[in-house]
Amino acid sequence: MENTTALLSTAYFAPIQYYCKLIQYPNVMIEQWENYSKQSYRNRCNIYGANGALAISVPVVKATNKKVLTKDVKISYDTNWQKLHWKGIESAYKSSPFYEYYIDDLERFFNQKWDFLLDFNLEIQTEISEILEIENKHSLTEDFIPLDAPDITDFRNVIHPKPSKGINDTEFAPQFYTQVFGDKHGFIPNLSILDLIFNLGPDSSYYLESCLK
Repeated sequence: MENTTALLSTAYFAPIQYYCKLIQYPNVMIEQWENYSKQSYRNRCNIYGANGALAISVPVVKATNKKVLTKDVKISYDTNWQKLHWKGIESAYKSSPFYEYYIDDLERFFNQKWDFLLDFNLEIQTEISEILEIENKHSLTEDFIPLDAPDITDFRNVIHPKPSKGINDTEFAPQFYTQVFGDKHGFIPNLSILDLIFNLGPDSSYYLESCLK
């Protein structure tokens, strides 16, 4: 790790790889001035359902023009997606070792409403950081950070749900842990941080450290 600052996108119940950056880098910046990118972790996460990896997405209000800044993206409540996500998470993890221990801390994200996706994600990150007992260190960018900016390690396009779009992260090496449906579908690495905390509980932060290279 040459640089001390990591640049991340915002993320909805971000993947394990994302939280590794929060503990690895002394400084973390979250990009808010980029043009919003669809089909990314900005509004989706992958959990482990009965049939394997399952993507759940937060619907956003369609922009009146093609480009909208991430900081201006609003959440859509035209459908009751919060109820669907809640039921999906319950179905996936209700038999996990630490589901009952943590689920009450997360309930508000599925029955309260936030206007902006960025604010919603940041509030989730604060709660998850408290659960993990890690420092929630980050600042929001004051302007768009260009590619190849000096003294910054840019993970905005590295951490991506589609392997074909992501870039190999030489600093991240996911390790095995027991998952609810692992006997049926095998180990699935780098799912949402929800998968980790429901399965490993207080040991989750130690797991994050074990994934650093």
